[in-house]
Amino acid sequence: MLCDSCKERDSVVTLTRSSADGVVTEEHLCEKCAGERGIETHLTQPKQPLTDFIQSLHKQLPASQHDNARCSFCSGTLRDFRNSGRLGCPYCYSTFEASLRDLLRRVHGNSKHLGKRYQAPQPALAEGATVLAELRGRLRRAVEQELFEEAARLRDQIKVLE
Repeated sequence: MLCDSCKERDSVVTLTRSSADGVVTEEHLCEKCAGERGIETHLTQPKQPLTDFIQSLHKQLPASQHDNARCSFCSGTLRDFRNSGRLGCPYCYSTFEASLRDLLRRVHGNSKHLGKRYQAPQPALAEGATVLAELRGRLRRAVEQELFEEAARLRDQIKVLE
């Protein structure tokens, strides 16, 4: 089947769209047209502006003695990171720590995080939220099934917990 966009190459991607009024449309695209629309295929690479930005900054850094270092786990090098903008594995962070600190200093102005920190919700609060969600779901089902006495009991339980 030919591409619906360029009508030149064979289609390899099928886009299926459904609108709010229930109309379903299919569009068949070749790899080139799909890539132009930002759809990732096995030949196209996703556009990643952050990766490109980090690569450009990292290429500006002068070569150092760490350039020849290799990760002991994945055998990745700093040159690989400069070319791809990605580290090979979690162990690369400790292997290339000095170079990454320099890069972070250039990007953020500091190599340590100084902003707000994520605070995980307290387990008791999270447990209470799941109980409330379960009760609300049971209340909704009771109303749908017209079990009004059960719904009133569940409503009262929810009010107590809130």
